[in-house]
Amino acid sequence: MLLKNIPQNIKGLIFDFDGTICDTMPSHYVAWSNAVTPYGINFTTELFDQLAGIPVYETIETLNERFGTKMNAKEVGDSKEAEYEKSMHLVQPIEPVVEVIKHYHGKLPMTVGTGGWRSLTEGLLGMRDLLKYFDGLVTSEDVKKHKPHPETFLKCAEIMGVEPKDCLVF
Repeated sequence: MLLKNIPQNIKGLIFDFDGTICDTMPSHYVAWSNAVTPYGINFTTELFDQLAGIPVYETIETLNERFGTKMNAKEVGDSKEAEYEKSMHLVQPIEPVVEVIKHYHGKLPMTVGTGGWRSLTEGLLGMRDLLKYFDGLVTSEDVKKHKPHPETFLKCAEIMGVEPKDCLVF
């Protein structure tokens, strides 16, 4: 069991998605590597780890700055996400986290806060029959300032009607 005794002052749970609820990182890594290798970027696991959590178009812009490339952020980013979408059926949930979600369903409000796209996040949560456990979803499309800025999590707290100080983020 990951955590079944949430402190009593906690009134809402916020879950990151990629690498927290579902083990999406291997599929994202392959998709990123396939998308940027044609532009001469050696997409190492270290580079992947440094960029984790940054929305797709911003990642392309960061790679352009770092490597002096001129990739079209929308074109390459869309290509990366299409590549990821092809492998989504292989992604598995992280069972200890799913146990926490199921345990607290109906006891505490819960939301998902992700730097990913809504369509892909909802699609995978639906595919794994997990969407029904959440009161809301905040994605990169819903905020102006992306993680690590707290806007994603503040919106999650707002959706749940819970003060941010009373939330626990996974």
